[in-house]
Amino acid sequence: MNQNQELTFAVLGAGHGGQALAAYLSLKGFRVNLFNRTPERINSIKLMGGMQVEGEIQGFVPLNLVTSDIEEAIRGVKVIMIVVPATGHRYLAERLSNYLEDGQIIVLNPGRTGGALEVKQVLKERECQAKVIIAEAQTFIFASRISGPAQVKIFRIKNSVPVAAIPAHQTVEVVQTLRKALPQFVPEDNVLKTSFNNIGAVFHPTITILNAGRIESTHGGFDYYIEGVTPSVALILEEVDKERVKVGEALGIRAITAREWLYSAYDAHGRNLFEAIQNNPGYYGIKAPSTIFHRYLTEDVPASLVPISSIGHMLGTPTPTTDTMIHLACILHGRNYWQEGRTVEKLGLEGLSVKEIREMVVMEEEE
Repeated sequence: MNQNQELTFAVLGAGHGGQALAAYLSLKGFRVNLFNRTPERINSIKLMGGMQVEGEIQGFVPLNLVTSDIEEAIRGVKVIMIVVPATGHRYLAERLSNYLEDGQIIVLNPGRTGGALEVKQVLKERECQAKVIIAEAQTFIFASRISGPAQVKIFRIKNSVPVAAIPAHQTVEVVQTLRKALPQFVPEDNVLKTSFNNIGAVFHPTITILNAGRIESTHGGFDYYIEGVTPSVALILEEVDKERVKVGEALGIRAITAREWLYSAYDAHGRNLFEAIQNNPGYYGIKAPSTIFHRYLTEDVPASLVPISSIGHMLGTPTPTTDTMIHLACILHGRNYWQEGRTVEKLGLEGLSVKEIREMVVMEEEE
């Protein structure tokens, strides 16, 4: 047997990222099942028996199984790669709870803020008895887009993607398993680190909200980061960033600042966040969303800003600028993201001390 065939994957979600990941893993010689909740998204892939992939890797790749039956998709596989917007993590965890098997590894790609904690809490609420490992990636490994029916393009593969399991001592097993297929995965200390190093929480909602008028009048016809981030916008971004870092500090972790991240990810430097963004050649040409009803708000507010704010409030660390962004998003969308989002209750953290939270993420719970 081909050594790669011994490690099997289920990719849940057939959007831009899910299709790219399924194609990449299959091209590497691994047996891959692809699941999507709505069959319309995967009908062409099922008809073709696979996908055409272009960009960083190229070729036609067959898939072992293409299905809208989640029980069938995960049966007998070792690694379950969840590649859906973070607002779908709870739904998938509920669906998975009846069918998980001992020894399976669930990886959220990415977890945003609190993804692994939320999935762990859902499985606990559902009284799932299977002994599984839950992990989250800090970011998604590819920049990719669906380019046509049963066609996907991988523009870029990131050099390294931090990943952590809950509890943290299981991270080694997760990384060792994933690196057989994806050597870009590297171990992070714990899921608090992967969650609070979610830089999209800083950039996406705030830039979108503060450019709402321009987005609506131009339908996104401007450079999102270069033109959308003026010195004034950058000042507010820096406040949101400081609050994220301070809540991390309250939990006993050092979260990387947005400016540090720009330097490490893109070698973009500056005396302040505005200069660092403007000095990043990777941002030139990236257009703004064509509408404010975009994942930069619908995903990043409930799954990134709300958990930062909720944890901050519980620990007595105020987040006034973050709270303002959440409030404005609620008004713009006519939704209550405070209720929809990942609060401490939904993350299983309500009433816990910092010591108890750290014990939860670092050590195995006692039976």
